[in-house]
Amino acid sequence: MNALAILLTNLAILADETPAAKDVKAGWGAFAVFLLLAVAVALLGWSLTRHLRRARTNADAGMFGDDDIPK
Repeated sequence: MNALAILLTNLAILADETPAAKDVKAGWGAFAVFLLLAVAVALLGWSLTRHLRRARTNADAGMFGDDDIPK
């Protein structure tokens, strides 16, 4: 049990080390991924809006058979 406590303490000390400020910089690759994710979210929102609009139009036209639903 004592060896496990020492191992966990050493791992906690190693995990606590942070890189120096000069070693950390923003990269163009991460920015490109961010932009691609933003475009993907915009396209999904656009598609969702189209599908909801089409579903509302079809529901107003009576294509879903709402007459069979008990009230």
